[in-house]
Amino acid sequence: MPKDEPLRIVIPLFPNVTQLDLTGPAQVFANYPNTEVHLVWHTLEPVETDCGWSIVPTTTFETCPPADVLFVPGGQGAFELHDDPVAIEFLRRNADGARWVTSVCTGSFALAAAGLLTGYRATSHWASLSMLSMFGATPVRERVVIDRNRITGAGITSGIEFAFVLAAQLFGDERAKIIQLFLEYDPQPGFDGGNPWTADPELISKLTAEVQGRRLPLVQQAVDRMNPVGLEDPAPTRV
Repeated sequence: MPKDEPLRIVIPLFPNVTQLDLTGPAQVFANYPNTEVHLVWHTLEPVETDCGWSIVPTTTFETCPPADVLFVPGGQGAFELHDDPVAIEFLRRNADGARWVTSVCTGSFALAAAGLLTGYRATSHWASLSMLSMFGATPVRERVVIDRNRITGAGITSGIEFAFVLAAQLFGDERAKIIQLFLEYDPQPGFDGGNPWTADPELISKLTAEVQGRRLPLVQQAVDRMNPVGLEDPAPTRV
């Protein structure tokens, strides 16, 4: 990419997106040098997040410039995106020309439903992570996972760390550290229970059942569309 050309980060902004999946990384992206962030959806009408308030897209699927970085946030809406053929085809088309194809939290399931994680190591929110294997991906319990030009982040708050990792890949460690310092990213959680390795097992069981109860049927429908009867592989492996 020519030095005077801006880096284009393209983010699908869909209904029921987990807003921190989007706004956490986007705050870091805003401090990248010479970078444009494009929020894309079918129209320019405000899109309601999982918090009940809305974010306004900056472009549409028809007018969005090609992505240098394709980034998909998560939330229940990422699973509902499986039934949107225009959005899924947009992901496939932009992934073909992107330097990096990325996601945070359950945004990995939108990539997977587009056939973009088959044969890749990837992560997601811990309560949904195991279901990635249904798409031919290899689930990995790590905060941020890099496999070739795929970078996936785990649940919600890990999106901020994902954005620092991406900054280091694009601009070097020093620039990533400068951005981290400017944003004063210095987590000091009040409770030791933010992951399934330290949380109460009873809470883990309840949350896993609740999350997978909502999402497993949508995942199975997407897998069935990708893998009609008689086909062995859900989608071709992309490299």
